[in-house]
Amino acid sequence: MHVITHRRITEAMKRHMECATALDQWYRVIKKARLADFAELKNLFNSVDKVDDLYVFNVGGNKLRIIAAVHFNVGKVFIRRVLPQPEYDKGHWRAN
Repeated sequence: MHVITHRRITEAMKRHMECATALDQWYRVIKKARLADFAELKNLFNSVDKVDDLYVFNVGGNKLRIIAAVHFNVGKVFIRRVLPQPEYDKGHWRAN
């Protein structure tokens, strides 16, 4: 999958150094993946959930959430936000 944009991952790695390895691993796995649908994504990342038109990945032992739009038909993942769990739980990300 083509990940747009890796910059959001690298910025999150700097802000949340305790999760840097998990973020990097997520990026490497999703980048190499060729996925046709949500079922294949769920097989690859057991903790992913579909929320409306977005996909939410639990990363770093539930410390972070990667919120992304996944377009299986063109092989692209658009990272919308990378949030710590408490900020994600507030739900403000849904308004944007």
